[in-house]
Amino acid sequence: MEDAPAGTRELSRWPALGYTLPFAIFIGFLAIGSFFPVSQVVRFFAILAVLAVFSRGLLPARPSRWIASVFLGVAVFFIWIGPDVLIPGYRNSVLFSNSIVGHPQGSTLPADKASLLFLIFRVLGSVIMVPIIEELFWRGWLMRWIGHPHFTKIPFGTYHPEAFWLVAILFASEHGSYWDVGLVTGIIYNWWAIRTKNLTDCVIAHAVTNACLAVYVIGWGQWQYWL
Repeated sequence: MEDAPAGTRELSRWPALGYTLPFAIFIGFLAIGSFFPVSQVVRFFAILAVLAVFSRGLLPARPSRWIASVFLGVAVFFIWIGPDVLIPGYRNSVLFSNSIVGHPQGSTLPADKASLLFLIFRVLGSVIMVPIIEELFWRGWLMRWIGHPHFTKIPFGTYHPEAFWLVAILFASEHGSYWDVGLVTGIIYNWWAIRTKNLTDCVIAHAVTNACLAVYVIGWGQWQYWL
């Protein structure tokens, strides 16, 4: 009998690995980025390789409500940009621009804005990679783990009040100056996980939001949204 692939063996011993490792590597790249910049191409393929080895089979093959997930993703996009569009200078408030949450400024360098290679892989990362690793981590793992350390005993989409709100708050904190719309988004994505009980639906909604945002960032020059 042939040995199981390395990723499968590790996943059986530590079931959280496939949900958490890609996100941890993603955060690691962000942490070292200010000291040792890593290209978008390297980030994309490194995390893609980790997903391929450790996270295979964790996403349902089919969504249960893909059309509704697409519309939800578009709605979240408008929620994300709505305050800034409707209230000029809204993001300059001390609530959203301070030493704790940071400042509403993008991290894209001027040279990168004119680089086709950078833009291609930045968009691919935003639309493909980020939705998968974040949904695996936040809703696939953490929302269940808070409810029970042996998270695999908790069916995906199970409502647990503490888990629901804590994940929404932590998800908001990940988005710096956009914590307010990040909180609303976290609540919506958490609700969608409970409603659909399908992680792929959450990935689709997240991917559509990020795709709309990428079009808005590049097409309208709103680079501050790419943190």
